[in-house]
Amino acid sequence: MKIAFASPFDTGNVDAWSGIVAYTFQSLQQAGFEMETIDKLKPAYTVQAKLKKFFYSGIFSKKYLREREPKLLRHYASQVGKALAKSDCDIIFSPGNAAVAYLKTDKPIVFWADATFAGLLDFYPSFSNLCDESIRKGNDIEQQALSNCRLVIFSSEWAARSAVENYEIDQKKIRVLPFAANISCDRSEADIEKLVRQKNGDVCRLLFLGVDWVRKGGDIALEVARRLNARGIKTELHIVGCEPAMPMPDFVIPHGFISKNTDEGRARLDALFSASHFLILPTRAECFGIVFAEASSFGLPSLASNVGGIPSAIREGKNGHMFALDTDPDEYCDCIARLMTAPEAYRALALSSFAEYTDRLNWTTVGKQLAAILRNL
Repeated sequence: MKIAFASPFDTGNVDAWSGIVAYTFQSLQQAGFEMETIDKLKPAYTVQAKLKKFFYSGIFSKKYLREREPKLLRHYASQVGKALAKSDCDIIFSPGNAAVAYLKTDKPIVFWADATFAGLLDFYPSFSNLCDESIRKGNDIEQQALSNCRLVIFSSEWAARSAVENYEIDQKKIRVLPFAANISCDRSEADIEKLVRQKNGDVCRLLFLGVDWVRKGGDIALEVARRLNARGIKTELHIVGCEPAMPMPDFVIPHGFISKNTDEGRARLDALFSASHFLILPTRAECFGIVFAEASSFGLPSLASNVGGIPSAIREGKNGHMFALDTDPDEYCDCIARLMTAPEAYRALALSSFAEYTDRLNWTTVGKQLAAILRNL
């Protein structure tokens, strides 16, 4: 079976969409599909779109999304269509729907996404305070994409529900398949046991990993670390991906942005995942959270908000714990304190976290499931 893999992104870039594009492509190759790449699509931003952005922000203090312009997506579809004219593929597959929303073809289209436009609206800060035109066009494009595909795969039950409730898509047209950890992992359960034994119980190391300090709940993570220290539990908060614009106390250790694209960067991230006791991400909005799958591959339990698609990445009590958005930081502290003073309970959670990775959050397993979906189609 031959698959045409269509994406505006470079399929070889492991930083594109948190690595999902590259790892999806690789998993389909490893599943035995013959792959044809239609990527690095050229955008078509017009002068009119630039003027609209200025008009809405300057006059109405509203956001205008030029990436949700039908003209742009039709330009993507035109490029894909020209490539398909010379193709003998069986299926067109796309991570996200931008490349295929307006594609005209007699071949079946499948796309894999982590959210619908309606799900993102007023949920993510970048999709809040939008002008009416962007809201209308965003919903129209989502409806067009869902109607245009033969099958749509979502990474969470949250996103799948949004498609049914907001766009009246037949449930039979939807599959739910979680994303996997976008890292290479050859660790065994014995390796996780060793990592747990090596962790110094005298200092609790919390790992905060995200480029958006506000949306990812950095202020809450900071308060949790502050209160743990006030309780007499010596705690370090390691921050990766962003540099908050405020003075930080001594217990905060900033690492800045670390790229997975280099061996040095990957080694630094591996070391942080290995040495930390918890990944803490009290995020205000999240569609899935690849980082939770990555943490699980190190046997690192996650502490996060119960919001958006996170319940499809974290299973309560299996690879971490989830908290309501309005949870007081003391509840995070209570959970951490309990596990830090109960080595066997922490060890069990670490091993269970790794089991979640080996059972369902790795690309070998997810790739096989994705391959089965496409072959059945």
